Amino acid sequence: MTALAPAATAERTGVSIDTLRYYEREGLIGPIRRSTGGHREYTDDDVFWIGLITCFREAGLGITDLRGFVAILRADHPAQERVAFLRERRAALQERADALCRAMKVLDEKITYYS
Repeated sequence: MTALAPAATAERTGVSIDTLRYYEREGLIGPIRRSTGGHREYTDDDVFWIGLITCFREAGLGITDLRGFVAILRADHPAQERVAFLRERRAALQERADALCRAMKVLDEKITYYS
């Protein structure tokens, strides 16, 4: 098992050290193990969770949604609950994507008009 320092973890995951601490404080990752000197050490499993949380954040999920999903995963809820959660979030993302497509179409029309 690889033990990564916070800086190496931040570089590997593309998030800041402050974000790593925030995710830990919010219970989205961790508990993060500590070295004998008290320094955080991130494992490959932690890096996986950070990637998952980052992906969901980029998809527009808020901290409350993320806490809920992490709780479902950690409590080993039935697969149906996980799927239901993900389907609800996917539907919301699809609505956002559709709205963005409509907005882009309007912008394209304006660009054409003013060109």
